[in-house]
Amino acid sequence: MTSDSAAGAGETLRPGTPAEVGLLPGPIDLISAHLTAGMRPQGSGRRPLFPGAVVLVGHRGRVVKREAFGYAVLYSDATPTLLPPEQRVPTSSDTVYDLASLSKLFTSIVAMQLVDRGRLDLAAPVFAYLPAFASDGKSRITVEQLLTHTSGLSPDSTRPLWLVPVSERPGAILDSAPAAAPGTRYHYADLNLMVLTLVVQALTGTPLDVLVRDWITVPLGMTSTTFNPPAGLLPRVAAQEYQTSPPRGMVRGSVHDENAWAQGGVAGHAGMFSDADDLAILAQTILNGGGYGDARILSERAVARMLTNHNAHIGGHHQGLGFELNRDWYMGGLATPRTAGHTGFTGTAIVIDPTTATFAILLTNAVHPSRSWGSINSVRHAVADDVARSISGARH
Repeated sequence: MTSDSAAGAGETLRPGTPAEVGLLPGPIDLISAHLTAGMRPQGSGRRPLFPGAVVLVGHRGRVVKREAFGYAVLYSDATPTLLPPEQRVPTSSDTVYDLASLSKLFTSIVAMQLVDRGRLDLAAPVFAYLPAFASDGKSRITVEQLLTHTSGLSPDSTRPLWLVPVSERPGAILDSAPAAAPGTRYHYADLNLMVLTLVVQALTGTPLDVLVRDWITVPLGMTSTTFNPPAGLLPRVAAQEYQTSPPRGMVRGSVHDENAWAQGGVAGHAGMFSDADDLAILAQTILNGGGYGDARILSERAVARMLTNHNAHIGGHHQGLGFELNRDWYMGGLATPRTAGHTGFTGTAIVIDPTTATFAILLTNAVHPSRSWGSINSVRHAVADDVARSISGARH
């Protein structure tokens, strides 16, 4: 907890109906149709966008929609071969998904907790915490630039870590050469959060998974959120891709992202697993300004900084600290300069709108059984639009 934890009780979630919080129920109901449509064969390949999904919508402290669709496990290979009916696993509202890049939010929160404690300076050069990072002209990259994807590091700055000997993987991250001068362009890259992970671990002497557990998930009561799901959680975990390179077979219960997998499943850019209920707690914590119930994990000032656009000088990509801002392509009608969120490669998304005290969570296993079956961005956008229409329609 942060030093001002005593000041931080925040609203907790409870079930409700759209009407109870002044929403139009029709657009909320329409979400189900959009998700059902996403599971039907479509496009030239006649393949569904995803085999299953969970959606959860909150407004003014009430969960107004929580519904599961389709299957958490449906295929046995990438051919694809359908599993026999008795081996398929239907999706349930507590199905646990590989969050992919939503993991970046947890890493960013840990970093801001260190800022709250006076242990991390966002304006400081990264090499002040990781001296080896100064190689290849990276001495001017700041911690804040890692969080805003303006460091100059790019997705092509490092080769696949699973092809690098285990002992050399941290060095491969630190030695990555930038593709642009720091602070001159937005270049979304997993590498930024990999480096940030090394920063927070160097400062604390503690692995990232322990920091996330002790500083976020345990205080907030997020019991289904973890790196490397334990055996007891595996029956609830949705399957991901059937991978042949590396030769992992059907990935289930292990992180899908190859670079996170190469780091033992614990990485700043990917590796977290969670369910919709736990993510709803996280979303409400942000809406509350950093507290939930009796727990406070961030100061209100830290949350405000995370939800402020730090890239106005660059233009084109509104970006907070860790959180993306005002991204119409998946936030739809909920997008405003203050709307925060993130997506994940596996088919996940979270949108948090402080203006209307609303959040929408969409979890799918869109890479099951293959990452090549198409983008789910149209569905992400449709869900957010439905939520926005339920709000705006109720005002007229």
